[in-house]
Amino acid sequence: MATKNSAWYDSMYNNRALVPNFADHFSNWIEGSKAARAHLTCQLDIAYGDGPNETLDIFPATKANAPVVVFIHGGYWRSLDKSDHSFVAPPLHDMGACVVVVNYALCPGTPNEPVSIPDIAMQMTHALAWVWQNIAKFGGNPKDVVVAGHSAGGHLAAMLLACDWKAVDKTIPAQWIQKALSISGLYDLTPLRKTPFLQESLKLTANHARIASPAMWPRPKKGVLYTVAGGDESAEFLRHNRLIHQTWGPKTVPVCEALPGLNHFNIVTDLSRKGTRLNTLMKQLIQVQS
Repeated sequence: MATKNSAWYDSMYNNRALVPNFADHFSNWIEGSKAARAHLTCQLDIAYGDGPNETLDIFPATKANAPVVVFIHGGYWRSLDKSDHSFVAPPLHDMGACVVVVNYALCPGTPNEPVSIPDIAMQMTHALAWVWQNIAKFGGNPKDVVVAGHSAGGHLAAMLLACDWKAVDKTIPAQWIQKALSISGLYDLTPLRKTPFLQESLKLTANHARIASPAMWPRPKKGVLYTVAGGDESAEFLRHNRLIHQTWGPKTVPVCEALPGLNHFNIVTDLSRKGTRLNTLMKQLIQVQS
């Protein structure tokens, strides 16, 4: 059995080291995102708040009262941008969805404005509250929303499923978000405190790790989470994928799958390919009645 020292934690969680051609995936995302913004009607950089990076992009559906998909990017809460992820819009648009791609502040922030993972989670509640209040203006149905995300974004999507929305905005139903898709998500943040390459940027305290770990939360009273990871991802990412299924149970997490042949980065690209398992799961989730 491997010794869980600093090197082990880095070997489990440093996905860029695990996928040597990760930069090629990023380049493909950027080019696909430029093409998406060029070919689809979109409204960019809409403010959902007045904090750092509190903006979102909207790709309206072709029909009114469309289901909504809110996509949250990954990057370990410390890197990447919504503009790198516009490429998810075309396949979701083809499914009839109004697509929202959101931004958030990145850890560690600045000395004057530090940013923690719980801060980012709160930003996401503000972004979703904005969607509730405004998405009908863009042809979306605020009562039919899927929240999806990759890696850190998958973690945030799970948190939003479990959110008590009445505490955020009294006009929102308490269990408003009832459909979530987490792609390579993280559900217990405590190991990240022992992962050297993340320590300086995340500055993750024991308390923050506890309060921001969905696997330590009670099972959501309503709704479903589909959780997937790449079959070629590290043992820890595969463990996280199983963990949320074990802790929240099969009623809340009816889909928990490791998708063969996919790593931490090409799994997101698989969303855009018709006929893939991930593309099919997303389509199913969009069609589930809230």
